Amino acid sequence: MIQAANRTQGVKEYYFSLKLKEIARMNEGEVKVLNLGIGNPDMSPSENTWGMLKEACSHPMSHGYQSYQGIPALREAFSKWYKTFFKVDLNPAKEILPLMGSKEGIMITSLAYLNEGEEVLIPNPSYPTYTSVTNLLGGKIVSYPLFEENNYYPDFEELEKKDLSKVKIMWINYPHMPTGARASKELFEKVVAFGLKHEILIVNDNPYGFILNDSPLSIMSIDGAKECCIELNSLSKSHNMPGWRVGMICGKAELLEPVLKVKTNMDSGMFYPIQQAAVKALSQDQSWYDSINATYKIRRKLVFKLMNLIGCTPREDQAGMFVWAAIPNKYKDSYELSDKILKESRVFITPGGIFGDQGDKYIRISLCSSEALIQEAIDRIKEN
Repeated sequence: MIQAANRTQGVKEYYFSLKLKEIARMNEGEVKVLNLGIGNPDMSPSENTWGMLKEACSHPMSHGYQSYQGIPALREAFSKWYKTFFKVDLNPAKEILPLMGSKEGIMITSLAYLNEGEEVLIPNPSYPTYTSVTNLLGGKIVSYPLFEENNYYPDFEELEKKDLSKVKIMWINYPHMPTGARASKELFEKVVAFGLKHEILIVNDNPYGFILNDSPLSIMSIDGAKECCIELNSLSKSHNMPGWRVGMICGKAELLEPVLKVKTNMDSGMFYPIQQAAVKALSQDQSWYDSINATYKIRRKLVFKLMNLIGCTPREDQAGMFVWAAIPNKYKDSYELSDKILKESRVFITPGGIFGDQGDKYIRISLCSSEALIQEAIDRIKEN
């Protein structure tokens, strides 16, 4: 039998991929599973975004290969977006690189900077892709725990006790997924100082900045950040465009150059109509985000109700499109509670343990389901 590459041995199939297969089998029965697990926005992009997509499809150049760096209009739109909402100046010609989703950015940034055996600081809990990509590339994971009592911020005193001589990259993600913790200017100042001191590339993954968050914050707004930081962002969550695959990475030109080298060898540019539609999406004013958040606020109240019903205790100050909550002590871990609810009520809730062992005693519910569906989940759980 032909053997797969060794790098695949340290990577498992993505948890949600496996769980969706299980749910599909359960859905062959009479009672369908209500999936409250995945952050897949169910609302639509703005109408003018749709209109621009249709209009751009008739453009003579729409079906050809596109620039690896994205069309100038898209880079300029990202630059204006950052200036308007983050108060950050970015040169659209040199400091912005559009991506096919920020998930691509995790891979190509790691490819651009990480040598086999070099170390990567990864928060626990965190988005599992940081870990899987590091494993695929032969990097060494140095996990740093995040605790609720410290607002899920890094403990820099503990980090300074480590041998950091082989650390190349530090991943951070604020507003934090899965916990919903918001960043502060003081936190980012500490992160930048840490990166400069130890010559570590800091990468902030920032797709949740506009969801239930009144004060979007970019690490690029901090003095000195451009010397050691780059930031990923995305239209998936903020503009209800996850399937469109539009994201970006920004930072100093010299730090983006290696990323661009990798990207030019991996794709041939983003579909032109999608780029033009993204330009339109990025032009939305504050009222767009307010309208989306009005819906998420209603849903969050219902999810809090569901959490309380199963004995879980969410924090009130969370940002992002999820609710994170501690589970009752009677459960061994989050998997036990998640599996119990799935089996008894046909409702899927994400176990926090998939984000690292610091999440073992927590669960997460997505706000990407209608009020009617969340209420149905509540009713089912009440029956059991």
